[in-house]
Amino acid sequence: MGITVRPAQLSDIAELARVLSIAFSDDPLMSWLIRDDVTRARRVAALFTAQARHHFIPLGGAEVACNDANSVVGAALWAPPGHWHVSDSAMLAQLPGLAFAFRRRLLVAARLADRMAAAHPREPHWYLAVIGTLPGVRGQGYGKALLNSRLDRCEAEGVPAYLESSKPDNVPYYERFGYEVTGTLDAAKGGPPLWPMWRTPRGRETRW
Repeated sequence: MGITVRPAQLSDIAELARVLSIAFSDDPLMSWLIRDDVTRARRVAALFTAQARHHFIPLGGAEVACNDANSVVGAALWAPPGHWHVSDSAMLAQLPGLAFAFRRRLLVAARLADRMAAAHPREPHWYLAVIGTLPGVRGQGYGKALLNSRLDRCEAEGVPAYLESSKPDNVPYYERFGYEVTGTLDAAKGGPPLWPMWRTPRGRETRW
């Protein structure tokens, strides 16, 4: 089985968004924000479409993992150092997708994003906003390949990395790659918590 990780192109957006919407179908935070089980997948796909098209792909931070058939089975959205905060112009471009995704809870989502931004580290770093694979390929190394693709660059450049895990079960997985929990973030104000995780570059020997 061959695993290919490559930069995402605009032509990949539909498939990237579909894969991530499936990967996040049981995500506690997405389920809390988008409470309709019937429409959630389509609305989450619209969210990731807007984010990929107007923020992560233009910044060179979107990657996809493909199988032997060259089908996209995983994706990661990273923001490079100094660009984790979405610009006003990019946010305006994303607004139709965000409105479709969150509907009446758009203001709730905006407040959550503001709380996450307030707690976000200011030191330059690579920010892993989203990573996911199709359920059928989990455990086959696609997530690992996606993570190592960007973390190898972090090591080469001596740059830290940061993420917020929305699932406590995923925390030990990220710890294998050198991330450490820095606390618990109640960004949803009574909703599902987040676990901020910071990774200091330590050299190639930490690669898993």
